[in-house]
Amino acid sequence: MKLLLKAVTIASAIVASPALATSWTLDPEGSHLAYGSIKKDTVGEVNSFSSLSGHVSPDGKVEIEIDLSSVETNIDIRNERMIEYVFRKTGTATLSAEFDMQDVADLNVGGATTVDADAVLSLAGTDVEFDAEMFVARLSETSVMVSTNDMVFLSTEDAGLNAGVDKLMELANLPGITRTVPITARLIFTMDDKKAGVAAGVPTTVAAAIIDGDVKAGKKVFRKCRACHQLKEGRHGVGPSLHGVFGTSAGQADGFKFSSALQGSGVTWTVETLTQFLTDPKGTVPGNKMQFPGLKKDEEIVNLIAYLNEEAAD
Repeated sequence: MKLLLKAVTIASAIVASPALATSWTLDPEGSHLAYGSIKKDTVGEVNSFSSLSGHVSPDGKVEIEIDLSSVETNIDIRNERMIEYVFRKTGTATLSAEFDMQDVADLNVGGATTVDADAVLSLAGTDVEFDAEMFVARLSETSVMVSTNDMVFLSTEDAGLNAGVDKLMELANLPGITRTVPITARLIFTMDDKKAGVAAGVPTTVAAAIIDGDVKAGKKVFRKCRACHQLKEGRHGVGPSLHGVFGTSAGQADGFKFSSALQGSGVTWTVETLTQFLTDPKGTVPGNKMQFPGLKKDEEIVNLIAYLNEEAAD
């Protein structure tokens, strides 16, 4: 459990840098928290929790909830005993932390690092402070993975769980159960703040558009845009000029009247955000006035963005 809290701490560090300030949510499908125990000196078992939830706020505050009733020991009666005697029918355990995000703030997509973190586990009225080394990898512009880098151990005495473990030994007629519990965690966090832009859901195959796109082919794709957009600076038509579009804020070009939806979107036009917008303009920024339904082929988007990067550069 201690490592889970640590993991959350690190994940939030990544996503709370000024360039990526937003809130992030734990992905329960991709995340996994497990712990081990040894009985009678030689019998090892691995148990886990199937229900996790949590988030990381823009200011670096982390909170993860573990549904203790979701404990899975692969034996029903043992699950029931864990819930009743060890967890004392407490609904959830909470992992919370604050962190210094500087160590991972500049982590790029595909990059990884290890970070030391501090956190607190709250379980049935007992708070346990932890520290651990976590492995952090940025999977995409919209997701990060945090996992334990080394084995992490929880003392049942520190967590106030010894009486429950004693009861398990009595009920199962066991001579002993280890009181130091090894824990592992894999946590996936995804971006969920609208103000962070529309990077969420961007196909990773398109992320390298500027490098891999065919500019000549992109010029042909731009024919679909030409009815509304021009590439000359300040030359607006039905839509705004796309000159120097990369790095600019959506809805902010001088001399063009934008919809309030675009003006308030908080989007900065990057390869990722423009990719998402070109795929589904209405779905990406609901309420905007653009009538174009979007490009459905990744190849067209890659080539178009490559063309815009070369021909519409500021």
